[in-house]
Amino acid sequence: MPKRFSTARGREFGDGLRAAIAATGMTSRAVAELVGWNEAKLSDLVNGKGGATELELALLLGTCRTPPKERDHLLSLFNEANLKGWWQEHGACTPIRPRTLIEHERTAKKLISWQVSLVHGLIQLPEYARAVIAAGANVPEDEIEERVHARTERQMVLRKGLKCVFYIHESVLLSPIGGHEAMEAQLEHLLKMAARSYIEIRVVPLSTGAHAGLAGAFDMLTFDKYEPVVFLESENSSLIIETPYAVKSYERVVEALDEIALDAEQSKELIKQLLT
Repeated sequence: MPKRFSTARGREFGDGLRAAIAATGMTSRAVAELVGWNEAKLSDLVNGKGGATELELALLLGTCRTPPKERDHLLSLFNEANLKGWWQEHGACTPIRPRTLIEHERTAKKLISWQVSLVHGLIQLPEYARAVIAAGANVPEDEIEERVHARTERQMVLRKGLKCVFYIHESVLLSPIGGHEAMEAQLEHLLKMAARSYIEIRVVPLSTGAHAGLAGAFDMLTFDKYEPVVFLESENSSLIIETPYAVKSYERVVEALDEIALDAEQSKELIKQLLT
């Protein structure tokens, strides 16, 4: 079955509008009647089919008493909902809870990740995460613990069985982030994660030398209903890649990493060796 046209902006708009309606405690029909619409018009707007003007959306959000910050966010997305590719600027540093990434992880069928400097956030222990976050040049000290907690919250998606393949460069396993004991615990945690049927950890050996992943880390998420997307994160911004030709470039990187990485069992053996 062909996957339907959808964008990251459009999905965030739809999810945000659903949440705004749900927050009223009323049914969609009741909300629609309050603004003089039929329920079909509201459904079309929520599902990305248009049918309303920006002014009508503002009236709807006012009726729902949507908080100003969220109202402004949804209004900004309204005219951009069909645009593919999204560069998000966050200010001094990335948000404590990156909304777009979290929602896409929640709805994804599969995550394929490549990491060249850190263990992926979804499989970090709190001590490891704390050391990484505290080392950041732009993270306020009073946000550190909340960020650690938020990262742990994100990991709940793994309990729902999100299929994951984590490609990790061997140098990540050798870097004593948080100190020797914290890193040892992190390696043991990787083994526990790798024992789950839906999680695969693949190590790219140091001996590989030059390889296709040198351009940097990324996450690729695939979905049942939508085309795949790629997430890139920098110090203070995020990039969501959606155009098919651009996503295909990252698919080729994954294929190349698959060729050079140790298989799942070999990777577990390497981690065990590092623990001895």
